[in-house]
Amino acid sequence: MTESDTSLRDRLVDVGAELVAAEGAQALTLREIARRAGVSHGAPRRWFPTHLELLSAIARRGFTELAGRAEAALGDGTAAPGAQVAALARVYLEFARDNSGMYQLMFRHDLLESGHLRLRETSLPLFGLLADLVGRARPGVDARLVAGALWANLHGIAQLWAWGSLRLATGADDLGPLLDATLDAHLGAGR
Repeated sequence: MTESDTSLRDRLVDVGAELVAAEGAQALTLREIARRAGVSHGAPRRWFPTHLELLSAIARRGFTELAGRAEAALGDGTAAPGAQVAALARVYLEFARDNSGMYQLMFRHDLLESGHLRLRETSLPLFGLLADLVGRARPGVDARLVAGALWANLHGIAQLWAWGSLRLATGADDLGPLLDATLDAHLGAGR
């Protein structure tokens, strides 16, 4: 690939990321991304032979951003494991809240299962980090199972919050108390 090929490929992903942020995942059509990138509607097919490949590249950008935020939140890693789990969980919920279109795209089953850009492998290191921290916070438990339950809980909170269901059901105005209850349930009240 030449430098101009790479820059156009990156521009298509940039435009897709901007479009999903502004209008949601449903707005991500090849034609609209091409139009906003200033290329013909067939041009994206040169770099992304299928729509799923372009969507996967955009979703990969989301996973990369989430991983960067997680790394920044964990800092030098000297905080207690429970505090690190809380920081990681907070980053996850804030990312989902602040980037709902990208978050929805990142966890589309068809993209994760398609194998394009090895997207599933992009998401697994973050889960591995969570499992490691849970294992250090709760020695003696099956850390992958507890981390899986915690992740499922966080994912459910993110989705139900986006739909407005949790605010309606709990009367909560922010995610903090829900996060605290979730962490207490999975790590113990003395976390």
